[in-house]
Amino acid sequence: MKVRALVLIVVLGLFLAFMILNWATILAPTTLNLGIAEVNAPLGLVLLGMITLLTALFLIFILYLQTSVLFEARRHAKELQTNRELADKAEASRFTELRQFMDAEIQKQATLQAESKSALLTKLDALNADIHRAIDVSGNSLSAYIGELEDRLETKFPAQK
Repeated sequence: MKVRALVLIVVLGLFLAFMILNWATILAPTTLNLGIAEVNAPLGLVLLGMITLLTALFLIFILYLQTSVLFEARRHAKELQTNRELADKAEASRFTELRQFMDAEIQKQATLQAESKSALLTKLDALNADIHRAIDVSGNSLSAYIGELEDRLETKFPAQK
């Protein structure tokens, strides 16, 4: 039990004990001035009725406040849920856009890599052909030099048989 409820029960118990102890005085008739007329009635009972009426009005007011707070909290919860769903959808949309962007970039990179590879292979083939031509030219010129050297040697040292 909460402390507030316990304090309220103790105060109500003390108030009830006070009323029981003074019940005869509460019911004692007194002349009451109502402004227009004078009435003979028990003052304690009239005051007790007013307190009861005020207490009932305060309880109704508290019930109204509590209900309005609950409705407001429910409205805020629904609004928060709606905003959360909207944020989740926006985040999912951003992830989808990011994925599409990443896929496009990967495709671009793959295309660039394929183009670079084909250009590199073309250059390698050209270089390979150039190297073979250079080797052939070098072989031919080497053969020509060797042939020329043989001719010189043969002219200087005729073959002896």
